[in-house]
Amino acid sequence: MQDKLTIFDTTLRDGEQSPGASMTKDEKLRIAKALENMKVDVIEAGFPIASPGDFESVKAVAELVKDSTVCGLARALDKDIDRAAEALKPANSSRIHTFLATSPIHMREKLRMEPDQVVEHAVKAVKRARNHTDNVEFSPEDAGRSEFEFLCRVLEAVIDAGAKTVNIPDTVGYNLPQYFGELIGRLIGNVPNSDKAVFSVHCHNDLGLAVGNSLAAVLNGARQVECTINGLGERAGNAALEEVVMTVRTRRDVFTCDTELDTSHIVHCSRLVSTITGFPVQPNKAIVGANAFAHESGIHQDGVLKSRETYEIMRAEDVGWNANRMVLGKHSGRNAFKTRLEELGIHFEKEEELNAAFASFKELADKKHEVYDDDLQALVSDTIQETAADHIKLVSLRALVETGETPSAEITLSIDGEEKKASAEGGGPVDATFKAIESMVNSGCELQLYSVNNITTGTDSQGEVTVRIDKAGRIVNGLGSDTDIVMASAKAYISALNKALTPEDRAHPQRL
Repeated sequence: MQDKLTIFDTTLRDGEQSPGASMTKDEKLRIAKALENMKVDVIEAGFPIASPGDFESVKAVAELVKDSTVCGLARALDKDIDRAAEALKPANSSRIHTFLATSPIHMREKLRMEPDQVVEHAVKAVKRARNHTDNVEFSPEDAGRSEFEFLCRVLEAVIDAGAKTVNIPDTVGYNLPQYFGELIGRLIGNVPNSDKAVFSVHCHNDLGLAVGNSLAAVLNGARQVECTINGLGERAGNAALEEVVMTVRTRRDVFTCDTELDTSHIVHCSRLVSTITGFPVQPNKAIVGANAFAHESGIHQDGVLKSRETYEIMRAEDVGWNANRMVLGKHSGRNAFKTRLEELGIHFEKEEELNAAFASFKELADKKHEVYDDDLQALVSDTIQETAADHIKLVSLRALVETGETPSAEITLSIDGEEKKASAEGGGPVDATFKAIESMVNSGCELQLYSVNNITTGTDSQGEVTVRIDKAGRIVNGLGSDTDIVMASAKAYISALNKALTPEDRAHPQRL
């Protein structure tokens, strides 16, 4: 009998701390439902004290999710813990995750607390959380740079206080797999009451070692891994859920544990998170990249044709690659369209949103011979953005490109309900379009990134454009898709502007 490895997904919390990756409540709900369908054990839905918006998002996820445990993050403060508990009240199963730094540099420079005070505050926080739920997790922030004896002392104290999970974060991605694995093994062996709690790890990817460190910890007794879809997260990101899960499942000769995830949902979740956040997945990304199961070498192709196992250690269909084709076209009805969306975990609260999405689907089906699930994900994201109460909306666009002539664009926008028109020339049709938009909006934003990816294959594929802009130090992403790449670019830029010009009410939590 193998041990169970608990998967704790923090895409909605730590993943959202990626610059520009902030999500709306509806977007968080779509991701939470996809994670639940994949049978993720714990979904960290957010940091309720950070803002009213974060509180409402965590509460909404707690109301929606029935099978996974919903977790809220809280600093070791009474107000944080009580706020998290309030947001989690509707959940079938809830967890409060509280934390306090334990490394010398954090205690001295950030907390301005003595070690005895840190232990006292940590114990108090766990006991406070236990008043609300018996499922409490404690993290000693920056554990990877903490003194071993003090770390043991803190862990023993919080386990005595009632923490059922103790999480060891490599907050700054400083550790190496061999040493981090040894650290976990030593902690389990030296903390007297270690058998009364699940040991967890939360690794950052600053040196590209988040997955390696997480797996080394599992080999040394950790039975929970905190991770994100696509490795999303602040700075260089977190351990990628898909890589951790598939490594453990593929190398059963090495690991004495396994997850209970339905891995056939991995590609769908990856695509959903990428579409919502505007962070494209690189083609050579393990498991979920477009080239992950592609073979160009003649030797490889010959081997795979004779026996798949010669060059593939996993089956593509096991992670969802063969499940993303959708056979719907321009003759498909509204009910078939709605049913397929529900199968993908997409539900509309408002009838007008469904109607708008169906109208967009019909338009797309007229342009494309075949429509795929990936097309639907992009279509729904665009529809939700367009039906929201945005400051700026695209009405029409006309771009001209002619040999020997300067490219130009003429665009009509609805700005706070008033239609305005402008035209501009540029180095290309996209440049001209952006200049025309700016002549009306005068946003003062600086363009940091312009990226184009194809959603599916073929010359009739939709193009997906990601735009990242900086507005006085606040970075936001915008996403747009269309079979016309200039139109997709305009949608992406307008999406980013709407976010940048909307006041932000979210404060980042103290990082793990």
